[in-house]
Amino acid sequence: SGLKGKYVLIDFGASWCAPCRAENVSVIKPLYNKYRNKGFTVLSISQDKNRADWLGAIEKDETNTWYNVSDLKGQASKTAEDYTVTSLPANYLIDPKGTIIARNLHGAKLEKFVEKILQ
Repeated sequence: SGLKGKYVLIDFGASWCAPCRAENVSVIKPLYNKYRNKGFTVLSISQDKNRADWLGAIEKDETNTWYNVSDLKGQASKTAEDYTVTSLPANYLIDPKGTIIARNLHGAKLEKFVEKILQ
């Protein structure tokens, strides 16, 4: 609720998920850097169980500029269950009113969608 009024990409991933980390670096980080001053932010929710692995991935991938959270319950996370996350990577794009406007857009599809709504 503290992010209401912004477009929020809720990104589910984990330190052990190579496709998640690759997308964070090559797609999500550039989007965040380009649109963070236009009302766009990222909330990464990790499905890690090991705190050191989770924090190490954030540091190595330099994704500490946006919100990163984890309950360290892995795939048994209540948040992942609430969003019906069954595989990684997974994401939801939320509009400023809190409505889900897109789900599981990746790569160029995610880039084009974000560009369209924030131009």
